Amino acid sequence: MARSNKTVTSPTRTSSSSTRSLDIDRHGPDYASDTSLDEFDPLHPNHDDFSDSDESLDDGYNASQDENGTPNGRAEKARKNTRRKNIERPKRRKQEGSNRNMRSSNAGHRRAAIPPWLVTSRTCIILLLSVACIAAVVIYFKDIKKHYIYATSTVDGQSPPWYPSPKGGTFKRWEESYRKASDVVGRMSLLEKVNVTTGIGWSMGMCVGNTGPAVDAGFPSLCLQDGPLGLRFVDNVTSSPAGITVGATWNKDLMYKRGRMLGLEARAKGVNVILGPSVGPLGRIPAGGRNFEGFGSDPVLQGIAASHTVRGIQDEGVMATIKHLVGNEQEHFRQAGEWGNTDAMSSNMDDRTLHEVYAWPFADSIRAGVASLMCSYNQVNNSYACQNSKLLNGIVKDEMGFQGFIQSDWLAQRSGVSSALAGLDMSMPGDGHDWADGKSYWGPHLTQAALNRSLPLERLDDMTLRIVAAWYQLGQDDLERWPSHPPKGEGGPNFSSWTKNETGLIHQGSDDSTKAIVNQFVDATQNGAFSHGELARRIAAEGIILLKNDQNLLPLTRYGGSRSSERPKGPGYRENIAVIGEDAVLAKEGPNVCEDHGCNRGTLASGWGSGTASYPYLISPLQALRDSFHQENVSLSVFPDNGPISQATKKNLGEQDLCFVFVNSDGGEGFIAFEGIKGDRNDLKLQKGGERLIKEVSDHCGTAIGSSVGKVVVVIHAVGPVLLESFIESSAVGAVLLANLPGQESGNALADVLFGRLNPSGHLPYTIAREEKDYGPAGEVIKKSEGGAVVQQNFTEGLLIDHRWFDAHDIVPRFEFGFGMSYTTFELSGFAILPVLDKPTVLPSYRPAPECEPPETDSELPSTDSAVFPPGWRRLKKYVYPYINSVSDVNTNNSYHPPNESAEDPSQAGGGEGGHPDLWEVLANVEVAVANLGESSGQAVVQVYVAFPQDSYEPGLDEDIIEERHETAGEGEARDERMVRRANAVPFPVRVLRAFDKIHLQGSATQTGEDARATRGEVKRISFELTRRDLSFWSVTKQNWVLPRGSFEIQVGFSSRDIRVKGALF
Repeated sequence: MARSNKTVTSPTRTSSSSTRSLDIDRHGPDYASDTSLDEFDPLHPNHDDFSDSDESLDDGYNASQDENGTPNGRAEKARKNTRRKNIERPKRRKQEGSNRNMRSSNAGHRRAAIPPWLVTSRTCIILLLSVACIAAVVIYFKDIKKHYIYATSTVDGQSPPWYPSPKGGTFKRWEESYRKASDVVGRMSLLEKVNVTTGIGWSMGMCVGNTGPAVDAGFPSLCLQDGPLGLRFVDNVTSSPAGITVGATWNKDLMYKRGRMLGLEARAKGVNVILGPSVGPLGRIPAGGRNFEGFGSDPVLQGIAASHTVRGIQDEGVMATIKHLVGNEQEHFRQAGEWGNTDAMSSNMDDRTLHEVYAWPFADSIRAGVASLMCSYNQVNNSYACQNSKLLNGIVKDEMGFQGFIQSDWLAQRSGVSSALAGLDMSMPGDGHDWADGKSYWGPHLTQAALNRSLPLERLDDMTLRIVAAWYQLGQDDLERWPSHPPKGEGGPNFSSWTKNETGLIHQGSDDSTKAIVNQFVDATQNGAFSHGELARRIAAEGIILLKNDQNLLPLTRYGGSRSSERPKGPGYRENIAVIGEDAVLAKEGPNVCEDHGCNRGTLASGWGSGTASYPYLISPLQALRDSFHQENVSLSVFPDNGPISQATKKNLGEQDLCFVFVNSDGGEGFIAFEGIKGDRNDLKLQKGGERLIKEVSDHCGTAIGSSVGKVVVVIHAVGPVLLESFIESSAVGAVLLANLPGQESGNALADVLFGRLNPSGHLPYTIAREEKDYGPAGEVIKKSEGGAVVQQNFTEGLLIDHRWFDAHDIVPRFEFGFGMSYTTFELSGFAILPVLDKPTVLPSYRPAPECEPPETDSELPSTDSAVFPPGWRRLKKYVYPYINSVSDVNTNNSYHPPNESAEDPSQAGGGEGGHPDLWEVLANVEVAVANLGESSGQAVVQVYVAFPQDSYEPGLDEDIIEERHETAGEGEARDERMVRRANAVPFPVRVLRAFDKIHLQGSATQTGEDARATRGEVKRISFELTRRDLSFWSVTKQNWVLPRGSFEIQVGFSSRDIRVKGALF
């Protein structure tokens, strides 16, 4: 916010500690703008090509340059020349004058006088310093190969530069929002633009993320709040089933409705931006800590679930955030400094893998109109994700046409000007290198960078426009739904993330003692026309996967027996049933015993970390079983722990007619560790002695009253895949259910399935292996680093993750991707493939022109003194302000030098939101009839897979061209040509998921009218669309989506290995 006759914030000088009305405005720390400038390593000509430990301190600001725009100082030049002589580097664009190489000068700083005592020891000190320097050089060159593992291979290992950052406002759907945003941003001062794009610091506002307001321009501060399954640190909200449970439903309608619920609750609480859904991690590593936040280990399942969630959230006027871009597949080493390493790990993937696997769900969300995208902590091809210009500018904003704003994960920003030029639009939470340090890479430095012309004003304008346009796009200017903030209205967040009390500090993380009413305890769970608890229950129930059901043990009756029993048990019969395991009951201290659910105590209904929400209540399995069984006919014995079973308990188990065993496997985000699990799980085994517990119960259940066969029901709550080999084939185990992470309605949802109130319809969103090694090298968590070097995680498996890996290597899983049982049986018939285009082109058409032009802003740089802290301003400790300290912080003689000699050409794969519009044209329709063959009504999950032509080549090496050459070639030339063809063949997975649907079918016992005489249940015909994108691969030579020539095999079934019908396309 400008100080040129404008009010930046209010109030600013109060020292009162009295309670007052909540008014969140802009205060901040007393942080000198040159504090971290000298930490910038000037030896990186291009931050996208190289990364080492020094660059993590890069704030990218130009405080002083010579007349050519290059850094001053002979020492810096000497170091640069030394490194260039010793490291072979790829060719790069000219970088002289690049503001990313700029550094504050020490000119004008007085050298301190040397004390007399130091003069007498000068020789010794010089000697010690010399030894230290030699040691440092030895260590540096010892590790240099580790740091620059890809220094000689920009194609395979590095992320190429892509500048300038594309402007938003190029599509009709966003045109009106950008027009409105342009009017507002045009009224903003420089300081207000910095306020809008920079967070105010951790715990400086009510939310986990808070931007500063543009008071005079009339734009409010924004509240950003976790997370994917519910609002974190917020009272009176729903703790819904986790993303992995939602993915297991394979129900697009529930995915959308859950998004609506999240949006309704966020709006009721005054949250502008939800930090979800999550599609990264995608699930490459089965033990990955945060996999549970996403929807499963397949890009198409993730993309469909995310896009429906985004639409649901945003239909309620709340901005959704698709995260984390990209490659954040494990918790170990994900973040600089969190694991003892200076730098975060680098996820290294090729171009095709990025497009066809990890970026795929992001494109789906962008096509759905997502307002915000979050970049991840890790590096991608040795360039930090939040300053990777190829990723943010080239792929997200240009190729995918993203119109919203890109925000950093909390402290994922590792530079200042560099990240802004690379495409970052919002810094969260505003702090810099460390948590709650108040030393922002932006804030005052962004003001300084604009004033000294290190950052073009048009880039800052676009950053601000994208944020304000997203606000308008979601209708947050509607005062009926989004009242003004105090003092003009009662809008804004009505909760505090930092206290559960009604009254609390306004700026929790600062030295300000001012208090206000911060928690109004608004009940958001009653918002809307449907019951949020009932929706959560339905999602949890449909996400339960029935893995085993020998002799149709399930469903049960209220009297304890199986419905399929030859002699159904009813009134007058007494059944003894045991419930065993800690996972069956609530923790003694209550369901929210650990913050962010950072422990495994009691029944498991959520993973841990920032992607969680407190339970308003939690229904345990034991409670639901007690409520469901008829108390006069069922005697429940409860053993609520996992310890070794005593002799008395064994005797008791021997007298049971049925035994339930509850076991689990927990994990979560890496900032929490519990019992040796640091986010990522250590293995895929059941935790807390789960396997032993199952075996002991299986060995004793029912043995005193007859056979123990089929008397044990195992229920598993887990964040991801678990190994089942020790008990899955046991004759004593009659049924196994994987209940995933069901949220607050855990027990009720389970009881719905156990007692047949709902036919199980969950299907696996990942593969369950027989051995952990079956997942391949990609399935291993990297847990060791080498001497502080950047950890390199190479995605050498390419496209072959999860079920694709198992198929490619002919590995038999225990349960394949998409597997799930029901209490009824389904059949497919009447299969038809209907091409829409007979001869579609290999490539999409030429990229269309922009639908509209980005708005222009007539911004001019203000006077430097208008950006200085006003006299008498009371600065709050660690609060991030936009002000600079002094006019001397700015060098007005600079001029901007772009990172590139010329602008990058727009990608021919772009031109629309999510990618080229042609990618979404339908090339074929697939139709099939689904029949319910049983008596019970149920839901069938029909899955469509595509097998690509195996003799496919990059354009220019296709079959026709090669054969034409063969007609005129000699034998030797023909042999060479065949070798070229084989060498350049494009590999494909055995099959890839491309579509699915869930359909409800009445059973024969529930048919009415004429259908009641049928011997089978309901039959419905459904259809699927296959688009150009579904049938294309990403060509690394054409840099576009290519439709291969040849015949596709379309496969339809109920899992990746239960294919019932198939046929050829083209």
